[in-house]
Amino acid sequence: MVKSRRMLSMVAGGIALMVVATACGNNGGSGTSSSASVDQNLTGSVTVSGSSTVEPISNLVAELFNGPNPDVKITVDGPGTGDGMALFCKGEIDIADASRQIADDEVAACDKASIKYQELEIALDGITVMVNAESKIDCLTTADLYAIFGPESEGINSTADANTLSKKVGGAGDMPVQDLEITAPGEESGTYDAFISLAGIEDTALAQSVAADKAAALRADYQSSANDNVIIQAMEGSPNAIGFVGFAFAQSAGDQIKEVSIDAGDGCVAPNADTIADASYPLSRSLYIYPNTDTASTDKAVKAFVDYYLTQDGLVEAVEQAGYIALPADRQDATRSAWASAVS
Repeated sequence: MVKSRRMLSMVAGGIALMVVATACGNNGGSGTSSSASVDQNLTGSVTVSGSSTVEPISNLVAELFNGPNPDVKITVDGPGTGDGMALFCKGEIDIADASRQIADDEVAACDKASIKYQELEIALDGITVMVNAESKIDCLTTADLYAIFGPESEGINSTADANTLSKKVGGAGDMPVQDLEITAPGEESGTYDAFISLAGIEDTALAQSVAADKAAALRADYQSSANDNVIIQAMEGSPNAIGFVGFAFAQSAGDQIKEVSIDAGDGCVAPNADTIADASYPLSRSLYIYPNTDTASTDKAVKAFVDYYLTQDGLVEAVEQAGYIALPADRQDATRSAWASAVS
């Protein structure tokens, strides 16, 4: 499994402290204590794959769970939400990590294979548009995002040309002039799909009578990567770079990149814990896991791992340590109730 050096250092730095907290029992709050799912004699294996955005959270939960359950082998991989869902709907993994909700074609694939699952919201994230620290871009409107990333922007390699398209779709077209070198997630990524929806790119494309096969896609002529660290390195390497990743990866990137505020009509809003939590940041989204409920009903290790994921240690401590935003208490409770009903 390939992981970011930045994310690894952030995760590793907090695991030791969190394991100490786990050993102390209940962490307080509305969640259940970490000891609720501990079985000292538990054995077996748990396979998790999917979103690279959710991967750091699942890795932390796995580390914490393995403290009192060392004989359970847990593998976590992050090839992308789409790739993880494909494996999940073939019955090849126990849990899919997802940075978006399951798509209609994935629902159909799971139904065809008789794979039963439960959608569990586990955290909040804000897709973060980034540029190099030397860039003069500080805020982009949704029209600007369409003009840079949308299906009609193919061949546009500078903000000067993008400004013309931004005006065409109702924007001001006043981005600072610079060349554009785009590196961003590819189609296998849930972040790709979520960006299209949250940035209004699909709606704008349809309004401009773009062909239906283009309406659900970004421009095809950019450098795509399933590895968030490759995207961040591209931002660091050129003053003309622009792209987007999950909030935690952007936050851990350092001062060589700059996070861009987004204006969806109510002024420029920067991504931070508060604006993501209250959804005033326009590119805010939920993160999910999808456990196989049939497997959980027969495999004690899988059920125990999901149970542990939904404790205070998982839904709050691991989420925040990974750099994301914990769900409000009522939504944590809703997630726990959904899981309890699914496996009762």
